[in-house]
Amino acid sequence: MFGFLEILGGLALFLYGIRLLNAGMEKLTGEQIQKWLERMTSTRFRSALFGTIATALIHSSGLLMVMMIGMINANLMTVQQTIGVIIGQEIGTTLTAQIVAFKIGNFNMVFVVLGVIIFEFFQHRDWKKYGEISFGIGIIFLGMTLMSGALKELVEIPWVGDSLVAMGQYPMAAVLAGLVMTATVQSSTAVTSVTVAMGMSQVITLDGAVGIILGANIGSCITGFMASFQLSRAARQASMAQIFINVLGVLIFLPFISPYADLVSHTSSDLARQIANAHTFFNITVSAIMFPFVKQIAWVAEKLVPPEKKPEKEKLTAYIDDMQYSMPAVALTEAARELVRLGNVAAQMLKESCQALLTQNPEAAKHVLEQEDQFVDPVFKTLVDFVDRLIREDLGIPQQKRCFQIKNLLIDIERVADMAEDIAQFAMERIRQNVPFSPQAIEELERLGKHTFCTFSSAVEAFQENDKLLAKKVCEMESEFDRLYWQTRQRHIERLEGGLCNPEANVIFTETLRVLERISDHADNLGVSVMRA
Repeated sequence: MFGFLEILGGLALFLYGIRLLNAGMEKLTGEQIQKWLERMTSTRFRSALFGTIATALIHSSGLLMVMMIGMINANLMTVQQTIGVIIGQEIGTTLTAQIVAFKIGNFNMVFVVLGVIIFEFFQHRDWKKYGEISFGIGIIFLGMTLMSGALKELVEIPWVGDSLVAMGQYPMAAVLAGLVMTATVQSSTAVTSVTVAMGMSQVITLDGAVGIILGANIGSCITGFMASFQLSRAARQASMAQIFINVLGVLIFLPFISPYADLVSHTSSDLARQIANAHTFFNITVSAIMFPFVKQIAWVAEKLVPPEKKPEKEKLTAYIDDMQYSMPAVALTEAARELVRLGNVAAQMLKESCQALLTQNPEAAKHVLEQEDQFVDPVFKTLVDFVDRLIREDLGIPQQKRCFQIKNLLIDIERVADMAEDIAQFAMERIRQNVPFSPQAIEELERLGKHTFCTFSSAVEAFQENDKLLAKKVCEMESEFDRLYWQTRQRHIERLEGGLCNPEANVIFTETLRVLERISDHADNLGVSVMRA
């Protein structure tokens, strides 16, 4: 009984160590990897290379899939590009098994102590990330040590020993065991590492270990496949492509497990290293076989996931997804993109509402009102909820600041959209009452409307590009607006005193000026936020 508990405790420590390592690497490299993903998937080779490097860096193919699914849903990646990355990530996942195959003995405590010292006594946030990584590595090896020690005792139980022997004699049983274990713990890395631990304890044959590894490769797809039901058709195709690659790879190797194990046994005298090498060579070989057939795999995935009879419900949000909470750097990047998208819609609403007011166009005014109710309000609520939940995650201080910045700017953008709606209401009122504007009033409103639109759209662009010079220019444009505002207001008073403006026109004109001034202030808020970031 104690042996089982020790194995479970070792596995728990191992999984916790992997989580810490993932979190540290994600904080250190996640945002950069997101940028690479956008730039390095233009060709099949670059996609595969990126998949290999990125997975090796963040030690998680699952987190990489989260990034890709988000970009697929936003139509920023094709299924073919995703397949190239999947092929590469199959190679990148082998690094963890190679690392845990090292026998570092009591040195695991060196990593633990070093990690604690760095995390507790170094104030710089980057050093804290390194501390988290070091501590995670130490916990991983500590878990491996516990498991390998307990397995030596556990194998003495007759039915356990017989089961492990049977896996070597019946490869299909080992494959099924690997599949079930991976589906249960939802981590092929954990199952492969436990298998390496078995090798350290000499309680499993290489044939049985290879079978478990093959099964783990299939089991690793199950979580993603189940999650993909809630995603777009393209995302489901990417998940199906991963299943197809892994299942086909296993079917190719299954008849040759014994010869393959015999071949791998010559690569090292250490069984644990042999198991890690078997995992590496299998994934590299399968990736090499699949690499020339990316288009064909995409075609198969398309056939396996046909279009639904009912059209897919269009998502209001283009970038954010609940799966991104596991990778805050990605979630923040996608939330910022969603904010820019909402800002561009608000800018267009402002432009369209001003045109509706000046040209007395009821269709343009109605379109602005529809945009507010059917798009801006629901997207704003969804995005605020997304950021609020993200704030509750384990974030670093810079990520927390970014969350609060996004939330504050969201409020500014939503208010700009509300004010564009106000101008559209003024337009409808002018049309209903047929309120005349003098040529001078129309000219001045048009000039101020264009200036406000330019200021606000520049503010959104400054945030998108993190352009501090443009943000500074936005603040200067807001100051220029204040000068134009008071000039326009003074001229309007002169027209009013001269009897050139009736009371109805006065109300609409002055209210529109007031709204444009407030929009300009919100644009200034965006500019100041970018400069201070």
